[in-house]
Formats: sequence, structure tokens, C-alpha cells
Amino acid sequence: MKNVLILLLLLSQGISAQLLKKDSLQTYNKTLTPGEMKADLQTFLGIRKGANSGLYRYRTTQQIDSIYKWAFKEVKKPMTTLEFFHLILQLTDFEGSCHNYTEPGEELVAYLNRQQAFFPYALKYIEGKMIFNTVGAAIPVGSEILRINDVPAQQLMQSFYKYCTTDGFNITQKQSNSVDRSYGIRYLYEYGVSDSFKIAYQAPGTTLTQMITVPAITNDQRNDMFNKRFSAPVDSITDWRVQASYSFKMLNPNTGLFNFRIFNMADDDKDPRFPGYVKYIDSVFQLLSNNNVPNLIIDLRGNPGGSDPNFEQPVMYLTDSNFKENAVAYSIIGKDIPYEQCFWGISTSHKMDSVEKVEGKKFLLDYFPALINGKNMQHPKYNPVYHPKSPGYKGKLYMLVDENVASAGSHMASLVKSYARNVTVVGVETTGGYYYHNGHMAMVYELPHSKIKSKFSIVHVEQDALVKPDQPEGRGIIPDYTVWPTFADFLQSRDTQMEFVLKLINK
Repeated sequence: MKNVLILLLLLSQGISAQLLKKDSLQTYNKTLTPGEMKADLQTFLGIRKGANSGLYRYRTTQQIDSIYKWAFKEVKKPMTTLEFFHLILQLTDFEGSCHNYTEPGEELVAYLNRQQAFFPYALKYIEGKMIFNTVGAAIPVGSEILRINDVPAQQLMQSFYKYCTTDGFNITQKQSNSVDRSYGIRYLYEYGVSDSFKIAYQAPGTTLTQMITVPAITNDQRNDMFNKRFSAPVDSITDWRVQASYSFKMLNPNTGLFNFRIFNMADDDKDPRFPGYVKYIDSVFQLLSNNNVPNLIIDLRGNPGGSDPNFEQPVMYLTDSNFKENAVAYSIIGKDIPYEQCFWGISTSHKMDSVEKVEGKKFLLDYFPALINGKNMQHPKYNPVYHPKSPGYKGKLYMLVDENVASAGSHMASLVKSYARNVTVVGVETTGGYYYHNGHMAMVYELPHSKIKSKFSIVHVEQDALVKPDQPEGRGIIPDYTVWPTFADFLQSRDTQMEFVLKLINK
């Protein structure tokens, strides 16, 4: 009997060891052969050339050929999936589109998300530095983080730039997001799994470098901690996950504030929610007109985008000009989806079935009816002319933008800067482009060997934006007054950009 028990114990230990070995980073972060990576790269390049209308918008053919030549040289030796993922990230970032997104296979992502390996504190990008942003920890709020696990702060920030894709060449979102949004799973993608973190920092007002080693936490613990970060009260003002999609209030008898956090209030003009939204917009401008309100602030900060014709509605009350959403819009896809065997869908979280693909192709064919000379022009019915509405706002307009304004959010900002009466733009250059973006329709492809998924938008959009001397090609909406949050205001939980606008108004 004793021998039987020993045998069962050994068998149980052996099974447990096999299960632990199976559920390991090595299992999911498998080593790829040069042949597998070369095949994935060739497929990836073919997909970009066949479906991505923005591939050569900011890069010449020679530049694209050059970076792929570099990539093929890099894969002559075996790599882990995450190492190859880093390479793919650099290729997608190089294209210059804020709609580009890439992630590893779902099993690898799930494995990392269930590890107790997450950085236990929130950080904040302030004045070019990594600032400690967690209340009640051993490190004081406002401390400057110098190194994490012996990697210097500037090197850490630069390593996360490739995860933060932007339109054209601007880097404002790369700067802030390399700190604010990179210490969740991105850190694990980039630096692997660790059970502790060695942090070097300087407390506010000192030059003494101090060291502390802290244990890693779970993803759920990190999410809970992040929601309670020191800057949450100010951050939440512009957070579309917290605030209503749109809202209006009078700050005082002379100044109104119209917030647009995200343009998801209706899917399109057929959505039953759309008439109510249009009515609300009209009621606000009626109120402004009836009370002769001299100042209006439109706050677009943090707006990641959404659907048209939502963002065009307020613009019609701000201009004397007709305008369109697009000057030009086209895809480079005909009736067939390029590399359909690798096509996943329109979201990385859901793979399209055959029925959904058929419906999707019908929609594409209606939107882009004929591929001629390499361009499939948008059907005119999807690009109507918008006319000025009454009562038009004739007072002084201030528009607040920041580095997280993208897609439909930056498209509205572009229209306002182009066509609005008497407008002053305050804040930080948007990640979405002023003249151009690739948008409207997303496609997701999965590479056959690495299982890496790449998402990009297929429609080349030249926005109806007037050429302006302060708006160079390949940049976001550039403010008249560039205002970043300050360290002093961070410590006092003050909204630097809003206070700047109110001071302008008071002057």
C-alpha cells in the first residue's frame, strides 16, 4: 500500500511538472525559425501593398523597400515570437497612421495577462520626465523615476514609442503614452516577465537618488491601483470612459463649455439616437445666441474618434462656409479581399465567419464601387456637403486639443481650425493628422506562423482642410498656444490647459 501511495505521489508530481511546463512563457512565446519569419514578412508586405492605401503616404517606395530589406536581414537567425513582434511593430509605426495596431497571438496575450508580473505603480509624463503618480506608496508622489530594473528613464520611454502609432511624423502622443500607458502589458511585451522591480528615484525637491525594490502584482491589482492614481481627478475630466460622450454647461454668464469626449453618440444618421443628438446641439447654440454669450470653449481633449456625421454637426454652427468630410477618399481594394486566407475581421477580438464576410463585402462594394487605375473612389453619397446652420456662433471660440485627440476627434479639430470664425486653438498637437489620415474602415490580418495580428484602416482620406502656414504636411492640429500640463499644477491637481484658456478669456 505504501509503495502504491509513493507511486501515485510521484505520478501526480510528474503531471504537475508537465502542466507547469506547458503553461509557461516558453510555450506561448515560441521560437520562430528564419523560414517561418521570412514567410510571415513576405505575407505581411503583400498585405500592406495590396490593402493599405496609406503605405506610401508619408514614405517613399525607396524608404519602404529599405525598411523591409532591413527586416529580412534581421530574421536570418531564430527569434522568439515577442522579438519578431517588436520588429513588426517598427514596420507598422514607420507607416505613420494612428489607426495602426498590432498585437501578439491571443494565447500569448492571455498568458501574460494572468501573470503576477505587472508594474505596481502609476506613472505620469510631466515636463519630459517620468513622474511617480501613486498615493500611499513608499515613493512620494511627484518623485522623478530615474531607472527601472537598471534601464534609464529616457531609454524606457524611447522603447515604447513603436507601440504608439501616430499620423505622419508627430511624436506628442508617443511622448506622453510612453509613460502614461506603457506600464501594463506593454512593459511585459517589451521587457518580459519579472517578479519584482528595482526602482531608482529622486523625491521632489531633492537631488539624492534612492533605491527601492518592490514585488510585481496581478493585472487586476494594477487596474484597481491605476483607477486610484493621484492624477485621476484631473485625468478623468478628459476621459471618455468616465465622462458623457458630449455635454454642455455655462461656466459663467460670459463663457460656455461644450465637451466632446468621443463621437459614439450615434452609429450614423439612420441611428435612432442621431435626431436627439442633433436636437441637443441645436439647443446649445440657441442658448448661446439668445444670451449673446461672448466666449465658447469646445473641449476635444482625449477624444479618440468615432463615427460621422456626429463630428460635423457642431461645425455647421461655427462657420460661414460649406464643407465636406473629405476632399478625396479611396481604397485600393476591388471586389476581392487581398490575402483573404489571412484575413481575420475588423476587430482583433472577433474572427469574422463566412456570413459576416459576405455582408462585409457587400458594404465595401457599395462604399467603393469600382477599382480604376489602382484607386476605388468613395461613392459620392457617402460624402455630402454640409452647410452653415443658424443660429451661427459669432463670439470668440476657443478649442482645446491634446495629444490623445485622434481620428474623428482630430478630423473635427481640422475642420474647426480651417473654417470656424474667430477661433484660437490651445493645448498640445493632436496625434490625428490635420490634412490627411487613413481611416473609416479597419481590417485585421493574422500572420500564419507567428499568429501576430495587425489592424489598419484601408481608406485614404484627404480631409477638407485649408492649407495654412502653421500646418506643415504630416503633422497633427498645431495649437496657437502650445500648453502641456506643468509639474506645479500636477501637484496641485489643477487643469493647466483649461486654466490657460480661462486666463486668455479674462484678458
